[in-house]
Amino acid sequence: MSSPSHPTSLERASALRRKLRGGELVLGSWITIGGAPAIAEMLARAGYDWMVIDLEHSSISIAQAVELIRTVDLCGISPLVRLTSNDGNQIKRVLDAGAHGIVVPMVNSAAEAAQAVAATRYGPHGTRGVGLARAQGYGTRFAEYLAWQAEGALVIPQIEHRDAVDALEGILQVPGVDGFIVGPYDLSCSLGIPGQFEHPDYLAAMARILETGRRLGVPAGLHIVEPDLQALERTVRAGYTFIAYSVDFRMLESVARQGAAFGRGLAK
Repeated sequence: MSSPSHPTSLERASALRRKLRGGELVLGSWITIGGAPAIAEMLARAGYDWMVIDLEHSSISIAQAVELIRTVDLCGISPLVRLTSNDGNQIKRVLDAGAHGIVVPMVNSAAEAAQAVAATRYGPHGTRGVGLARAQGYGTRFAEYLAWQAEGALVIPQIEHRDAVDALEGILQVPGVDGFIVGPYDLSCSLGIPGQFEHPDYLAAMARILETGRRLGVPAGLHIVEPDLQALERTVRAGYTFIAYSVDFRMLESVARQGAAFGRGLAK
């Protein structure tokens, strides 16, 4: 039994969806360092709404992901997982481990978005197999989980290819898609202008993406890779509400480098 001050994991997952759908700003960050759950714990206790555990561009194993999901969840915020690919087997495993939702890379069509949503739901409404693991209380809370998953885990497609921009309206109208997040580097590469985030073609694509999301009432997301507070402010002012602020290794490296440079300067 939960109390208003101590909501259960599934209640927190549902609350995150309500905030997202209600247009509230929900902030998160990105975890790529798998062997140090203390880093995940510090980030999860820093005041964010969610953490993404990244299986696409990291060496995090499924076993490490399970422990990171547990760590983030027990810190009282929502653990999400960016998948290696749109893989129903991987979706099943991270959700059984207790993830509240998934970020699906390189979704380029409505059919691919529907495939991801189906993989989060049990039959007859989806393709997910039923198991008893951490998410289901190791069997003790299966009925509660069954009721929760009818609406399902959060599903956030990544829009990171020119084909996705062209298919965006269909992707965002798939039932069960809760929002989207832009992958800026891949998007710029698909446009033939890798890393050129001020290029007119990139800016036009971003404006089109944001306008489509706003018109359809679907929350827009963006990953700000560098720990740049001014960039965060610009992103919020632009209308994004599902924002990932930086990533563990960039926070560590940038602060360490700043301190070293500052200290060396004092010695001159």
